[in-house]
Amino acid sequence: MTDSPTVPPVPPVPLSAVCPSCGAQTAYSPGTTVLRCGSCGAEQQIDAEHLTIKEHSYDEWQAKHGQSQVAALTAAVELKCRNCGAQTESTDVAGACGFCGGALVATQAPEGVVQPEAVVPFKVDRNAARAHFQEWVGSRRFAPNSLKKVGSTEGLKGTYIPHWTFDAQTGTDYEGKRGDYYYVTRTRTVSDGKGGTRTETYQQRHTRWSDRSGHVSRAFDDVLIVASHHVEREKLEKMGPWQLTEARPYQDEYVTGYSALRYDVTPAAGAEEARSVMREVIQEDVEHDIGGDEQRVNDMDVTYAQAMFKLVLMPLWIASYVHAGKTFQVLVNANTGKVVGDRPYSPIKIALAVTAALVVIGAIVAIVLLNRS
Repeated sequence: MTDSPTVPPVPPVPLSAVCPSCGAQTAYSPGTTVLRCGSCGAEQQIDAEHLTIKEHSYDEWQAKHGQSQVAALTAAVELKCRNCGAQTESTDVAGACGFCGGALVATQAPEGVVQPEAVVPFKVDRNAARAHFQEWVGSRRFAPNSLKKVGSTEGLKGTYIPHWTFDAQTGTDYEGKRGDYYYVTRTRTVSDGKGGTRTETYQQRHTRWSDRSGHVSRAFDDVLIVASHHVEREKLEKMGPWQLTEARPYQDEYVTGYSALRYDVTPAAGAEEARSVMREVIQEDVEHDIGGDEQRVNDMDVTYAQAMFKLVLMPLWIASYVHAGKTFQVLVNANTGKVVGDRPYSPIKIALAVTAALVVIGAIVAIVLLNRS
């Protein structure tokens, strides 16, 4: 008896970006698995039960596409509006149609460009993002009182930011030194507080060093690397931790109604950064393996195997607000609600705080001197 041939699953038919009930625009509804009409509220269920998140072999991909990355990332791709059918070219993955405001989604990708394999869908909606912003504004220390009167953000925009995740099995041969403390009893002459002296003993610490070598292993899963320079890197790195357990297989429906940036950090550059992150963890493993009270790591020979990677889109609300005639940017993690942004400071409040601190320090010094006298 022979086994029946495996039948590949049939991909789901993309849902319409136009409401089948009233013809208005639909968009992904944060925190759900549906497209929702912005006019009548009708919903379309996103079917993803049979889909899985796949990863790519880094070595195989690099051998095939690594040399063409710079040219591929600057190549425009065709985006088609899922409402009016208008076509345009862009380096983004998704956006808004300039004719009807409908959802623009890439219809293809240049050869060698990695397609998103996963997406962490929006969980925080627009109203909740504004609420998180207001809470953030109200909690800023040394902020001008007028900042708390800022009513809302301007141009609140939902955007997916690309990130790489890297996996690897690592094995590391190392050489180093182990330091163990030991103590020697010493004597010294000190003042007795009455004009004379006395002898006291104390323990002087020394370190005994010995050579060490060995091997440590560690498996890394989903080391996350920002894959875009379009948003300030320092702010993005503060947006975590992202809830990667909520990632779902990529489907166009999740970016409907939002923009999505294409990565401009190549897989090779991302892998180099990921390995730097891995080495920091490996060094901690080596120091733990060496043991003792102190450790010196002289050399680490790290071998990376079963290296896998994928592209994940992370949800972000990008907003701006105006205060005292100046525009400030703020980011809201649409997965967790965390807020990171620019803010003004009040020179008067800072000056008052410094003055108060100096007064307290002066009072303490005066009390100490008075007690001594």
